[in-house]
Amino acid sequence: MESFDPAELPELLKLYYRRLFPYAQYYRWLNYGGVVKNYFQHREFSFTLKDDIYVRYQSFNNQNELEKEMQKMNPYKIDIGAVYSHRPNQHNTVKLGAFQAQEKELVFDIDMTDYDDVRRCCSSADICSKCWTLMTMAIRIIDRALKEDFGFKHRLWVYSGRRGVHCWVCDESVRKLSSAVRSGIVEYLSVVKGGQDVKKKVHLTEKIHPFVRKSINIIKKYFEEYALVDQNILENKESWDKVLALVPEKSIHDELQREFQKSHSSLQRWEQLKKIGSNCGLWLDWEIMLQYCFPRLDINVSKGINHLLKSPFSVHPKTGRISVPIDLQNVDQFDPFTVPTISTICHELDVISTNEKEKGEGETESDTKHRTRNYKKTSLAPYVKVFEQFLENLDKSRKGELLKKSDLQRDF
Repeated sequence: MESFDPAELPELLKLYYRRLFPYAQYYRWLNYGGVVKNYFQHREFSFTLKDDIYVRYQSFNNQNELEKEMQKMNPYKIDIGAVYSHRPNQHNTVKLGAFQAQEKELVFDIDMTDYDDVRRCCSSADICSKCWTLMTMAIRIIDRALKEDFGFKHRLWVYSGRRGVHCWVCDESVRKLSSAVRSGIVEYLSVVKGGQDVKKKVHLTEKIHPFVRKSINIIKKYFEEYALVDQNILENKESWDKVLALVPEKSIHDELQREFQKSHSSLQRWEQLKKIGSNCGLWLDWEIMLQYCFPRLDINVSKGINHLLKSPFSVHPKTGRISVPIDLQNVDQFDPFTVPTISTICHELDVISTNEKEKGEGETESDTKHRTRNYKKTSLAPYVKVFEQFLENLDKSRKGELLKKSDLQRDF
């Protein structure tokens, strides 16, 4: 992987926005088939420029305008906001109180720093392959629920470019949901509760909700390798004391302490914990599995309709990695460390351009035509493909809805 030097970012961004950013697909997404008048035109974009200069309430008439502005501003970060009652770039001209956020995708933000109390390998902004499994489990658990429990069809999962993942639920009905309903959905998806001062964050009652059961089934597939081998959460007294702090009953706590001293590995200790817990009729092992592995959502991001979230295909200014869509068919294979950086794809583009010049190609082609082919020749291509597949499904279901409507009208 090409090493990334933040000092080169301004030059790399120029090239990226001029020749590599997938504008056509991006516009096709946020325009949603042009079904609702001014849907794209009323969408807020926010740009973070060099030196953390923050420009909110940007909006554009069409793809061309968006392209020009991005190439002029070369934003370090792009955020997407809500669709408003008026054009966001004219919000100052609208009388007070009339400018309102009306629609937005339902979004989720899962950040590795929220797991710092339960990961042993890294902390704060750092990630490694040993803790990335937390994100894999999070995607699997949340995506299953969104699809099966709520029936949401159009879910775009995106790597944040550094240490987390985002999900955009784009179904038409979902984009219209009120803040209260969004809160309810996040509440349903939250099992780990309590801030830093709360030690035991999961409490299961006798009746286990099917959502929790199904989540546990997903965690079970990863738990042994992730928690007992890679994180080795019962390795020594210091680490198992942290786990046993989640066992409220003193007699059980003491018995486990005694048994753990005699054992030789995390795997053995975990078997004892399961045995002793089930003998006492407790959900001990499940509560620990959930506290150590269950997704931790940033509630405020999902709740507010006007909340901004980093755009897919934005570049992370610290790592240089592109915020790429994640293929749900291959979640387990997704590796954040092989995600292309802006340096890599710009370098790949240079090599292509040099080769073409030598062959005397590409002189007459227009810049846009050239660009549509450009990203296809770089390691960004497979990720744009994942995005296109997602757009395909959105289109299909939109056409299906329109057909249904016209059939209904014919019946009358």
